[in-house]
Amino acid sequence: MQDRTVAVIGAGLIGQSWSALFAAHGYDVLAWDPANNWEERFQAKSSHALRQVCSIAPSLSEIGRIQAVGTLQEAVASAFWIQENAPESVPVKIELYEQIEESASKDAILASSTSSLTWSMLASSLRAPDRFITAHPFNPPHLMPLVEIFAPHPQTRETARGFYDGLGRHTVVLDREAVGHIANRLASALWREAVSLVEEGVASVSAIDAALVNGPGLRWSVIGAHMAYHLGGGSGGIEYYLRHLGPSQERRWASLGTPTLTQELVGKIVEGVLEEAGGRTIEELEAERDAALVRVLAAKAGGRL
Repeated sequence: MQDRTVAVIGAGLIGQSWSALFAAHGYDVLAWDPANNWEERFQAKSSHALRQVCSIAPSLSEIGRIQAVGTLQEAVASAFWIQENAPESVPVKIELYEQIEESASKDAILASSTSSLTWSMLASSLRAPDRFITAHPFNPPHLMPLVEIFAPHPQTRETARGFYDGLGRHTVVLDREAVGHIANRLASALWREAVSLVEEGVASVSAIDAALVNGPGLRWSVIGAHMAYHLGGGSGGIEYYLRHLGPSQERRWASLGTPTLTQELVGKIVEGVLEEAGGRTIEELEAERDAALVRVLAAKAGGRL
């Protein structure tokens, strides 16, 4: 086992992004995917993402290699870290883990990028569950700093924190596992209300998105929800806010919607999103998003990343 070799299992959007981040920090990446003819697209996408990381972090001088390999066994055999990015299916992941454990070092850590499944759902059939963690990134992982970790074994948890911190990530450790972890639960709650506003005809899709980006979204990029309300209480802080404005918050909570994705509502959302996209392709929108994220990250770091 080589402590500079990382296996990336599943070479779609998340795997491409992880590969770039690992390589940018000097790790050699062995990637594998079960799809047909995946290698060329993977190499192009991961190379592009690697250039993005290097452009915002020019001090990263030791760049690792990214290699697409033909078998799962070849990918994991020499890896000390295995980042799994398979579809969100418990049976699919468990079957994959059985194959990984047959070929991987007994000391390797297996990390799942799962966005919604829990550690308990996935660890039940593992021979070495103490070496398994869930490590959910926010898309795209090579730009978004967040990694949410759940690992019951203390030593593995601390090893994972150290590994991802070393990649310049901001790790958050869950004290108790939860479906969707932290960030996706918050995002799902917000999007549910955004969908409800469309359903109720309060505003257009583009207006709702604009209100978020230019209002709370901007504030949340530098301060969290609890701390924002702490400042919202003025000199009295969060205690004043909860005592004096808590009832108004409860009235807002009570008015929040619980939309159902009917065919009519889906049609409204699709129409509104396409209108907001203005004819831009997914690739063009991704490029605009990534460029904006780079600018935001640079601004937050004072121009130094």
